[in-house]
Amino acid sequence: MAVNSKKIAVYVLVVFALYVIITDPAKAADYVQIGFQGISDAAGAVGDFMTWAANGGE
Repeated sequence: MAVNSKKIAVYVLVVFALYVIITDPAKAADYVQIGFQGISDAAGAVGDFMTWAANGGE
């Protein structure tokens, strides 16, 4: 039963993404840019934390 729910959720998400891309490509590009910027910021924060931890937490 859970597998079917998961498949349905993925299908709905894909359909929604395609709908957004087709109806407003510029806005979809903005969403992708925001997502990648968030990933980049998170990776930078992890790198800063690891540097801090490697320096003994000072």
